[in-house]
Amino acid sequence: MTQEIPAGRNIIPIERADALTLTLFHSRRDADLAHAFEPAPGAFIAESAKVSLRALATGYEPIAVLVEEEQLAHDAQPLLAALKAIKAVPVYTASHENFLAIAGYPMTRGVLCAFRRKACPSVRELLAPFRAQTKSRIAILDHVVNPANTGSIFRNAAALGFDAVILGDGTCDPLARRCLRVSMGTVLQLPWTRGDATWLAALKDMNYKTVAMALTEKTVPLTDPAVKAADKLAVILGNEGDGLSEEIISACNYTVKIPMQHGVDSLNVAAASAIAFWELRIEDGSVS
Repeated sequence: MTQEIPAGRNIIPIERADALTLTLFHSRRDADLAHAFEPAPGAFIAESAKVSLRALATGYEPIAVLVEEEQLAHDAQPLLAALKAIKAVPVYTASHENFLAIAGYPMTRGVLCAFRRKACPSVRELLAPFRAQTKSRIAILDHVVNPANTGSIFRNAAALGFDAVILGDGTCDPLARRCLRVSMGTVLQLPWTRGDATWLAALKDMNYKTVAMALTEKTVPLTDPAVKAADKLAVILGNEGDGLSEEIISACNYTVKIPMQHGVDSLNVAAASAIAFWELRIEDGSVS
């Protein structure tokens, strides 16, 4: 049996939390979802109507939606209206208790939407749209393993006008639920890819100056005029505990630090990214 709601969408009620039709939503690990349709790109779960709408707006293909009953006529309405034209996407609804049992945790805002992932472009394909730009800013995350940090860095990069993000070895999945949640969906708006062994060479071939955030004998302040004057910059952030490798640092054009007081030598990588992105942003009035 289905019920009709104001958005004009047929809703499929779910009576049991273990319904087989909800396989994608059943407390599955992000890593399992990422490989759900191999060899094709896998799936991810967007939490909340707001993040789901951002996924739709940026071209991600919806697979199915699960909505808590109380949200049908409230927060879920804009999403259901946007899905109205996509006939093949089932929309399920469940009671509060069943919804929590299916999701596995409460921080979902009453809406879960499963989407298909997109194939990742190569680094050169990612950077191609910025080749003709006089100025550009790129963020690189190398071995940033905490989803909250990765999500925060994406949000900072988007807010402060960076063009794209490259994920180096070991960096966590930006489409993981916690990363998406912390980023407020900006992971879905900002172009990104996983870098292979050639990402540094690709950046230099496209005239980017590379900036390592690290403490070495050659480190200069973040405010160094030569760094700020570069038209194209790639800012590289490293692991929460160990920072960047010597190999990456030595290959960069600049190594910079944030000047600090009281004997503090470093900040959380997400906090450091916000300061660095602000200081090194393109000052053309686009950030307001």
